[in-house]
Amino acid sequence: MKKLIVAVVLVLLGFSTLTFADYRDEILTLTKRMQALSVDGTGLDDSQRFDEIVNLTYEYTMLSFPEFATYLGDPRGQDRWTDNSAAMAQQRKQDAKTLLAALSNIDRDALLATEQVNYDLIFDRQKREIEGQQFPNEYMPINQMGGVQQNIAQIMTIAQPKNAADYARMIARLEKTPDVVDQTIDWMRKGMAAGITPPAVTLREVPQQIRNQLVDEADKSPMLGAFKKFPASVDSLQQASLKAQANAAFSEKVAPAFEKLLAFVENECLPAARTTIAIRELPNGEAWYAFNVKQRTTTDLTPEQIHEIGLSEVKRIRAEMEGVIADSGFTGSFDEFLVFLRTDPQFYHQTSEDLLREYRDIAKRADPELMKLFGKLPRTPYGVVPVPSYAEKSQTTAYYQRGSVAAGRPGNFFANTYALDTRPRWEMEALTLHEAVPGHHLQLALQDELEDVPWFRRVGGYTAFTEGWGLYSESLGVEMGFYQDPYSKFGQLTYEMWRAIRLVVDTGMHHLGWSRQQAIDYFMQNAGKQEHDVVVEVDRYIVWPGQALAYKIGELKIKELRAYATDALGEQFDIREFHDEVLGKGALPLSVLEANIKTWVEGKKNND
Repeated sequence: MKKLIVAVVLVLLGFSTLTFADYRDEILTLTKRMQALSVDGTGLDDSQRFDEIVNLTYEYTMLSFPEFATYLGDPRGQDRWTDNSAAMAQQRKQDAKTLLAALSNIDRDALLATEQVNYDLIFDRQKREIEGQQFPNEYMPINQMGGVQQNIAQIMTIAQPKNAADYARMIARLEKTPDVVDQTIDWMRKGMAAGITPPAVTLREVPQQIRNQLVDEADKSPMLGAFKKFPASVDSLQQASLKAQANAAFSEKVAPAFEKLLAFVENECLPAARTTIAIRELPNGEAWYAFNVKQRTTTDLTPEQIHEIGLSEVKRIRAEMEGVIADSGFTGSFDEFLVFLRTDPQFYHQTSEDLLREYRDIAKRADPELMKLFGKLPRTPYGVVPVPSYAEKSQTTAYYQRGSVAAGRPGNFFANTYALDTRPRWEMEALTLHEAVPGHHLQLALQDELEDVPWFRRVGGYTAFTEGWGLYSESLGVEMGFYQDPYSKFGQLTYEMWRAIRLVVDTGMHHLGWSRQQAIDYFMQNAGKQEHDVVVEVDRYIVWPGQALAYKIGELKIKELRAYATDALGEQFDIREFHDEVLGKGALPLSVLEANIKTWVEGKKNND
């Protein structure tokens, strides 16, 4: 997961059952208003017009993408899913061009300096969105990392129903699941006809993911978790009725739709899926990959340049790892040390509960250390929870799900408890610092709580910034008192190595023609991670071309800017002020971040 505030206010009073057609009419009204702004400006000055565009785009997004509204705590559309029909997909492409035309009709120089920053960010975003329209990502709506087989349960899980009407909307949403499944199948069939499918090797776990949702008893479905415990505002009679309706919706609508999806994936999709792995093997694939690289890294680096950076970083980190091995007193070779880390029982928990308990202990130890490094901390809490069982086998080691003040939802660090013998303790400190604090939770919660910025600055993301910060946060563990034993220190370097390897294998597979096995072998030779984790990671890079490049590129830029500020300011440098400046304006393209830090440094030099 990932659209703009309030010119038209739609308040859902009671229980609404608006159809896709009803929402299309509302969206058409917004589009017509945007078209007017792109032509005559409706008598508003440039600043007023820009504000109106921002407001209209928020409304458009909440109406068009109700799952996103769920994340943000907006009540609209909670009785339905996004309309992903071919007609609406085409309409959204045209609407994006309408928005760009409206933005182009604004005199940027007439805006205030703060408005110009906002203008530049949304204008650049729209240009990139339209440029990306030439690449049919919609033909591949399912892979092992996500799709309808996981997303419906995820959205139903994060919903925060407060009264009977909210529960009724959730039931109505469940009842519309067949529409989502049918649209997913339709797009995949289009992709199969065009020769654009995910690689077959990465789809191998998808049938089981679907089966995991087909529980024998409806009330055991993770989709219906909210119906197990009701707020006091829902009386007992209502509870019984709502539970019965939810169970019926699952049994009569959801389960048959998922059975249909399972039959399609097994009988049509998998047999037709391509045997190649690289995006360059798809139509216009080289341009597609170049676009992804630029989009994810927010730089003009070429795949070749990124590959070379990766090789250089692997070499540098490998030397540091060798030093840690020597300091540990281990007398064997590098490969033998990796075998030791992968196999010695001391490094593995025996139960999921113990694994989660240690993650929570690390997080609790990290919390008080934040005061040393940050002047401003978020008020949104976070938790440590297991990856859902229906997705754990093909899911990565961990991930973070952002919270929302508006939705009343905490952030969550999801830790994978599948196959405990592949979850070494020596990686847990680095992973916690990345996913929780000072990594993703700290950065994204601060962004969610930003004031006096347009909505898209609070929720928008740039992978290089967000994941670059997460990786940079791992290195802050040294200053926070972590990595005290050589194994945890090696774990931190393993995670940094992991991200450097990504630069090599992602560009290797998608640009240079590496095989999947070649990527796995390179990974295994240079990092201590277990083979299961490595295979899951490589398959992730295959279906998300270019995404994995952002981590190391972003981290290197943040470290470069810290070194610049430290050198330029000398004794004036304050690490807390630096971090507050990096995070204080939300996620940004790396070039904008760099300009901000340099402006901050010059201001400090002139004022102090």
